[in-house]
Amino acid sequence: MVAMHREHFGRGPGAARTVVADGIVICVLTDIYTQVEKTLIGDGQADHVRQARALLLRALDAEYVGRIETILERPVEAFLGATQIDPDVSVSTFLLAEDRAD
Repeated sequence: MVAMHREHFGRGPGAARTVVADGIVICVLTDIYTQVEKTLIGDGQADHVRQARALLLRALDAEYVGRIETILERPVEAFLGATQIDPDVSVSTFLLAEDRAD
C-alpha cells in the first residue's frame, strides 16, 4: 500500500499499518496528503480533495485488488476505501473470498 501510494501521489504516507485476520485485510495510512492537497484543504476545499481521492481510488481499483490477491494468493470479493481530512488518514479494506485450500 505504501508503494502504491508513493507511486500514484508522489510521496508515501507518514505511517502505515496493515492487519490481516479472518478473511479481512485493513490497511491504514496516515499523513497521506500532498502539499497541494493540504493547500486546498486549508482553503476550504476538503470536499474536492476527498472527491478526487475517491475517483482515483476507483480508477486504481483493479490494481489494488490485484496486488492484494497476488500477495495473499487469495481472491478479493470486495474492496472499500475511505479518506478523512482530520485526522489525516486513509483506510482500505479488502474482504477476501473463502480460502479454497481449507
